[in-house]
Amino acid sequence: MTDDRADGPTDDPDIPTDRESPVGAPVIRGDESVTGDHARRAVQFDPDDPESLARAATTVAQFANGSPSDDHLYMLRGAAACAALVRGEGSYKAAAERASHALDTGDELAERPRRPQGPDGEANAQTGGSSADTVDVDDEHNVTTDVSVSFIRKWARVHDLPRSVRRQVAMGTIAPSAAKHIARVGGDSRLLLAWAILDGDLTVREVRRVASQVNDGVAIGGALEDCGVTLGTLEVTLPAPIYRELRREAALENVDPGTIVAEALEVSFDSAAGGHRGDANESTRRQR
Repeated sequence: MTDDRADGPTDDPDIPTDRESPVGAPVIRGDESVTGDHARRAVQFDPDDPESLARAATTVAQFANGSPSDDHLYMLRGAAACAALVRGEGSYKAAAERASHALDTGDELAERPRRPQGPDGEANAQTGGSSADTVDVDDEHNVTTDVSVSFIRKWARVHDLPRSVRRQVAMGTIAPSAAKHIARVGGDSRLLLAWAILDGDLTVREVRRVASQVNDGVAIGGALEDCGVTLGTLEVTLPAPIYRELRREAALENVDPGTIVAEALEVSFDSAAGGHRGDANESTRRQR
């Protein structure tokens, strides 16, 4: 489903950078620990069920024309419908034609929601957990008589993101418009861009620029540096005793505290690697 995106290097084949759950299944939308009461209303789109596929076509048509929003969850539902429609119809073109035909049935279309703005008026790549989000400036959410191949492809790719990223979208910490650009890149760069949004306070425009640079061959670290973000930098809060020992060991070994943290985490992750860390089992937390 993401055959036209640029793939980046994947250092660890055990870490998923694509969806591994069934297409259209509400794995995140139906997780009550993530979406609360919304989970009970999560819709599954089965590409092998004609009735479900028809519902997906109607959902895509409404989604493309800015129907009423359920915030980030509404966007994830639309993305799921796009992906299921592509799988069921067999191609992006056939999916677009099916969704466009659904528009002709007279479905009522409503005004789309507004995207949350940052302090400078620019859309932030993090929604803050509750605000609605619309598409980026290069998207095609407009009241129209057609649903484009481009629109369906973009949002189907969001559905194709790994569970760890989709979970952040569902929680509202990554805006769906930003997720659309994360989905444009592959491999480790996909995950690194997602986490840079959380730690670097990137705007959607910056995420789009980084994704474009990565697809042009620029290393993800360099692309992020252009936006003032240092790859791998995050702020953590430690219990006082751990903080004390970390600083003491760093001073005695004459190294940066980050070096000790990285080594400790590497050992921890390696010890947990005996279990499958795939998409379908990511709900099982590592025991450390």
